Amino acid sequence: MSKPRETAVYTHGHHESVLRSHTWRTAANSAAYLLDSIEPHMRILDIGCGPGTITADLAALVPDGRVTGVDRAPGILEQARATAAERGLDNVDFAVADVHALDYPDDSFCVVHAHQVLQHVGDPVAALREMKRVTRPGGFIAVRESDYAAMTWYPASQGLDDWLDLYHAVARANGGEPDAGRRLKSWALSAGLTDITATSTAWTFATAEERAWWSGLWADRTLASSYAGLAVEGGHAGQERLRAVADAWREWGEREDGWFSVLHGEILCRKEG
Repeated sequence: MSKPRETAVYTHGHHESVLRSHTWRTAANSAAYLLDSIEPHMRILDIGCGPGTITADLAALVPDGRVTGVDRAPGILEQARATAAERGLDNVDFAVADVHALDYPDDSFCVVHAHQVLQHVGDPVAALREMKRVTRPGGFIAVRESDYAAMTWYPASQGLDDWLDLYHAVARANGGEPDAGRRLKSWALSAGLTDITATSTAWTFATAEERAWWSGLWADRTLASSYAGLAVEGGHAGQERLRAVADAWREWGEREDGWFSVLHGEILCRKEG
């Protein structure tokens, strides 16, 4: 029987405003729940590696092991390879892959990791089953997903309320689930995983520098990224609405009392066997 293939559209794309966020991610700020389980000899698969900053951090933690970073977009892997080369890492490699149909034998990896991937796929349960398949008995499946409905901010902003409504509409029309964080444990149970530790952590943006960075990348993303194009093409928003949302982001970023929190759900699952 053939394996399922990806059916969802990646909402964000790889515009500079998106990579501004993705290249900021590290193992410390995006995979802390996993780090205590990593040992120097491990072989790790990093799914949806993007520009490779988390991948490179993981490779530095396994000097006697190896990390493979995979992504569906071939172009972004060139940036990931450059990231690893800049850090002088020779225990990391990259390949194109679909999480629903990984081209690796059963029981290949000690850790299979994915950060903000399952919210963008067509069948997250099938993806977790595939991640489980390539994980060695006793190894770990580690997944962290943001949860858009749980994001919260101050002060109140009708424009940001509109942003959240619009993002939900676009992401779900593309076949994804933007409120993935709260669903991870349920998805893991449906995938047949039983030894599950479920946690949550948050990113918080509150200083002037943090507010400027976070609001700026979302304002730019709203106007110029693949997300903007999909919003218009799908009939979810016109240019006037997109400009209003971008303006709301910039207005929030300029507020001295501005505060924004991004909640993430996390699961760390040990494969039995």
